[in-house]
Amino acid sequence: MSREPKRPLKLLHLHSTFDAGGKERRVVALMNRWAKAPFGKNLEHHIVSAVPSAMGAQSLIDKRVKAFFPFGFPPLAGKLRIGRLQRLARAMQGFDLILTYNWGAMDAAMAHAIFAPSMGLPPLIHHEDGFNADEAGGLKRHRNWYRMIALSRASALMVPSCQLEEIALNVWRQPRGRVQRIANGIDTALYTKKPKPDVLPRLVKRPGEKWLGTLAGLRAVKNLPRMVRAMQNLPPEWHLVILGEGPEREAILAEALRLQLAHRVHLPGHVADPSAAIGLFDLFALSSDSEQAPLSVIEAMASGLAIISPAVGDVAEMVSAENRPFITAPGDEAALAAAVATLAADETLRQRIGKVNRARAAAEFDEAIMAKRYADAYTQALGRSSFD
Repeated sequence: MSREPKRPLKLLHLHSTFDAGGKERRVVALMNRWAKAPFGKNLEHHIVSAVPSAMGAQSLIDKRVKAFFPFGFPPLAGKLRIGRLQRLARAMQGFDLILTYNWGAMDAAMAHAIFAPSMGLPPLIHHEDGFNADEAGGLKRHRNWYRMIALSRASALMVPSCQLEEIALNVWRQPRGRVQRIANGIDTALYTKKPKPDVLPRLVKRPGEKWLGTLAGLRAVKNLPRMVRAMQNLPPEWHLVILGEGPEREAILAEALRLQLAHRVHLPGHVADPSAAIGLFDLFALSSDSEQAPLSVIEAMASGLAIISPAVGDVAEMVSAENRPFITAPGDEAALAAAVATLAADETLRQRIGKVNRARAAAEFDEAIMAKRYADAYTQALGRSSFD
């Protein structure tokens, strides 16, 4: 007697945005990795963005992934009306697991909290990866209350950093058993190769040049004009290369023009595969007002780079002990610039720190570890032992 084929498990991903930032690249990395596993044919991923035009990460999805983009899904953002929440809840029917991401998808979590029992909705897992500029300086009280209520029926709340774990437990008052911290991870082996100098569009690394680099969405919370100011006193062979796209592009270029650095500040745009480019950097830096557990820091560590950053989120804990003196106080531009100058002037020190950072990335932040932990969390919510 022949067995009927298994019905695929339908995972609904509701994103605040699906542009190619750290959170989105992690989600795609999980989908791509699982597509290669024996259970890959048993998973469908249905992806919705609260900003319909923000779908840049779609291009990173492996062709083997069963990915769908539902047409006509109710807007994730809008006025808080019971009818709108009811429409969101109705749209979540027919899936096996709901995965919501960040504040932009919190209305969907609220719809689930209200209507899950009466509509028989599937389990929901919420993911928090950090805050935009509107909460970088402090969490908003009304949003904290809203999160507490909206997450009341969530099977799990996933966070990548110690700071977010503390906020989830003590500010959003989530029960200990609901909150799970899983460190971000990458395929560290991909970052050991030296890229070709012409791999970036419209930019070639010339002999003798040194690159201070970063990988970031060009958003206000990343405070990239600060990075321009931090490199202004470096010797002329040093250039600043910022990989990413976003609304703050003109503000960064304006600061470079103001400081007469436009010829040494380069914004080649979004790079689909950071492992193919980040190794061109000689030194990696962040200038953000808010981070949690940045994927770009792990990528830079895996590439054997020293890291400079404000002490935001878990950055100080992520880097090696040898690197920690170059993690500066948040908001201290002078200290950030001094750290950049010190490491730019000492190639031996950069290489020594980069070597231990690479070893730490392989040991603590490999994608295989992360993927297993997420699979375990998702299958537990589904009441299964595996995706098979």
